[in-house]
Amino acid sequence: MRAAPVRILRRDVPPHGPWPDSVPPALQRIYAARGVATPAEGELKLARLLPPDALGHLPEAAALLADAIAHGRRIVVVGDFDCDGATGTAVAVRGLRLLGATHVSYQVPHRVTHGYGLSPALVEHLEAFAPDVVLTVDSGIACHAGIAAAKARGWQVLVTDHHLPGETLPAADVIVNPNLGGDGFPSKALAGVGVVFYLLLALRKRLREDGAFAHGEPDLSSLLDLVAVGTVADLVALDYNNRLLVSAGLRRLRQGQCQPGLRALAELAGKDLAQLTAGDIGFGIAPRLNAAGRLEDMALGIECLLCDDPSRARELASVLDRINGERKGIQQQMVDTAEALVAAVPLDGDVLPPVLCLCDEAWHPGVVGLVASRLKDRMYRPVFAFAPSEPGSAMLKGSARSIPGLHIRDALAAVDAMNPGMVERFGGHAMAAGLSLPAAHFDRFRAALEAQVATMLSPEQLRSELLSDGELSAAELGRPLAEQLRLAGPWGQGFPEPLFDGVFTVLQSRPLAERHLKLSLVPERGGAPLSAIHFGGWTGAPPPARIHVAYQLELDDWGGRRGVQLLVRHWQPAP
Repeated sequence: MRAAPVRILRRDVPPHGPWPDSVPPALQRIYAARGVATPAEGELKLARLLPPDALGHLPEAAALLADAIAHGRRIVVVGDFDCDGATGTAVAVRGLRLLGATHVSYQVPHRVTHGYGLSPALVEHLEAFAPDVVLTVDSGIACHAGIAAAKARGWQVLVTDHHLPGETLPAADVIVNPNLGGDGFPSKALAGVGVVFYLLLALRKRLREDGAFAHGEPDLSSLLDLVAVGTVADLVALDYNNRLLVSAGLRRLRQGQCQPGLRALAELAGKDLAQLTAGDIGFGIAPRLNAAGRLEDMALGIECLLCDDPSRARELASVLDRINGERKGIQQQMVDTAEALVAAVPLDGDVLPPVLCLCDEAWHPGVVGLVASRLKDRMYRPVFAFAPSEPGSAMLKGSARSIPGLHIRDALAAVDAMNPGMVERFGGHAMAAGLSLPAAHFDRFRAALEAQVATMLSPEQLRSELLSDGELSAAELGRPLAEQLRLAGPWGQGFPEPLFDGVFTVLQSRPLAERHLKLSLVPERGGAPLSAIHFGGWTGAPPPARIHVAYQLELDDWGGRRGVQLLVRHWQPAP
C-alpha cells in the first residue's frame, strides 16, 4: 500500500530543572519537551484536580439528582456503546448507588437496533422501565429527537456529554458539557466518563450540604479505575487534569484496588496489574470492552464492569475476550480491502487526495472506525470509512479519523452547510467523528468532502512527521531507563510516549509471521547489539546495512528474560 513519506524531527527542549538526581537527564528532556519544566509541574496529586465548581451547570444537575434520590425516583442511565460510554455508565450506576439512589438501572443503545445515543427508538424501549429521570453519559448533545420524545413522556432528562455541540442544543432539563459555548471549565478534554465523575463530585457536595451523610461519606475515589480506563480509551488529550485522573486510577489498578471486571480483563490481556500503564489500558483492556459494542451488545461490557463477583466477572471477561478475537479477524479483512481500495484511488500527479473516503458493502459498521484509524496512520490523511448500517441497508454508517491541522467535525459541518440534507446526522471531536449518510449520496459526499478538506489542509500539513526525543547513549539504552519510562507517564494523546531516534547497523533481519520485521541492531555511536521489532514492517525485502530508526525503548521480559528491545515505529536508509 502507498504509505506517506515520513520525516523524523527532533523536539525542541526548552530550559528546565533543577530536577533531583533520581530523574535521569533523558527523562528530564522528555518532560520539558511536553511542557513540564520542574518537579512541581509534574506532580500528579489528586488534590490538584480542578474543582467541580468550575464546570458549568453542575449545581443544577446535582440538585435534580439530589431531589430524585430524596424522593426515591427511578433513574435510568443511558450510556454509549464504546469504552468511554461503558465505563461512564458503570461510574454513574455505581456512584449513584454509593450516594444513596435506590432505583438506578441502565440501558445502552444497540448499534443496529437503536442507533446512537438517546434516539426515539431507544426512548420507546425505555417505556418499559418507567423512568422518572434519564441520565445520558457520553452522549445526548446531538440527540434532539430522542430527548424531545423523552420529555413528551414527562421524564426529566439530564445530559452529560463532552462532544462538541451543534448550533442548537436539545431541550434537556440540564446539560453538563465542558465544551458548551461560554463554559469556563479549563479542561475541555474531559472524556464522557470524566464528566459524569465530576457530576458525582458535585452531587456528593450537594448531599453533604443537605446533611445526608450522618454516618460517613462515600469514597468516590473507588471509581477512579473506571475513569482512567475510559479516559485513555477515548483518546482525549491528556492535559494536566486528565493526567491527574488517569494517574490516580492507575495507582488503584496497580494496587489491586479495582473492579473485579477490570482485573479479569487485564489478566486475559496478559497484563500485570502491578505494572499496568496507560498503554496497557489502550491496547489490552479497552479493545476487549470496545469489541462488545462493535460486534454485539455493550451491555456485556457494562455488566462486566458492574459485577462484584470475581468468578462471574471472569466469565463475562472471557466472553469479551472471545468477541475481541472475532473483531481482530474482521478488522484485518477490512483493512486488507481498504488497502486495495486506496491502491485504486486516482492520483493527482503522484499525490493522493487530501482526504480518503472509502466504502465497502461487506464491511461491519462497528469496525469502520478502526479501519479509518489504521489507514490514517499509514497514509497520513484524514480517513472516512463507511459500511451499511446493516446488511442490505440503503443507509451508511461512517467513522472518521483526522490528523493534526484538520478539525474533522468542523469540516463535516462545512460540508453539511453547503449541502443541506445530504448528511443525515453527524457529530464528534476535532480528531474523530461519526456520521450517517444515504448510500445514494456517497459519491456526492466524497467530492464535497475532498473539496472542503483541500481548502483546510496545505500540502505541507500532509507530510507525516515523527517527533523524536533525540538520541540515547549506549549507557541509556538499558533496562534502568526503560523501567523509569514505563511508569513515568501516564503517556497518551497530547502527552505522547517517548520516541527516540538514531543510526544503527543491521546485524540481522528476518520476517516474523509474514507481516513483522525482527532485527538485531548495533548503535552507530557504539554499544552492544540490541533486539528490535517492527510490527507490520516486513515489506518483502530486508533493510539496508545502515538505517535511521525511530523507536521506543521497551522492557523485554518474554520467556523470563530481563532485557530491553527497541519497538521500531519507522526506519529509513541512513544518509
